[in-house]
Amino acid sequence: MTDKEYLNMALARMYSGQWFGWRKEDDNGNKIPNDQRMTYENVIVIKDGITKPTEAEVDAKIQEIKDAETEHENNRVSGKAKLKTGEALTDAEVE
Repeated sequence: MTDKEYLNMALARMYSGQWFGWRKEDDNGNKIPNDQRMTYENVIVIKDGITKPTEAEVDAKIQEIKDAETEHENNRVSGKAKLKTGEALTDAEVE
């Protein structure tokens, strides 16, 4: 997954519903190219009652997602190896 995809996923998991968007123009009114818009600096809140999370909070959520993916992959690999040897699987490996 790309950094942009992780950023988008992290933001989507922080609050329910479509609460954020991406700036189209910089502070000087210049158009931000589409391939450069998906950055923390360009996140805008579009839903009332929500405040923009800090960059540290977003980075922590991204790391949480990456850690969960790593754990899932490790369980998958471990489970496959145990199936080959006949060892008992943990619940996480079964899932």
